[in-house]
Amino acid sequence: MTEERPVLAGLNLVVTDMSTTVEFYRRLGLSIDDTNPWNSHHVTAAMPNGFELEFDSVELADSYDPGGGQLFKDATRNVLVFSLPSRRAVDELYAELTEAGYSGHQPPYDAFWGARYAVVDDPDGNFVGLMSPTDDAHRSTPPEL
Repeated sequence: MTEERPVLAGLNLVVTDMSTTVEFYRRLGLSIDDTNPWNSHHVTAAMPNGFELEFDSVELADSYDPGGGQLFKDATRNVLVFSLPSRRAVDELYAELTEAGYSGHQPPYDAFWGARYAVVDDPDGNFVGLMSPTDDAHRSTPPEL
């Protein structure tokens, strides 16, 4: 196994109604910044320990699904997001897991938000995101939704 160990950094929930979801989690006491232009498709609740609870719209999730929008309809709609220390570590861990027989849904790619990102299944079919730190040099135009 790679010597660069993953760290559970966040949970990404795909939601059908962003405003209702944000209202619910605010009622729980979470602080959610929804002032960015993407607030109808992505918001983050940063936790005091550094963990991030993220919410993505179905439309946004479908846009990064190479299977034509089936990834979040066929099974769970959640992604456990693990931070890795480098772009190379994302590629290596994805290769290691898929070579070991785990299903890969999204091979590593440079995501529009500037991170290297990939998705694999855990043994129960939960989606596990592997993500590098963001790098402004790798940012690109977000998809049209």
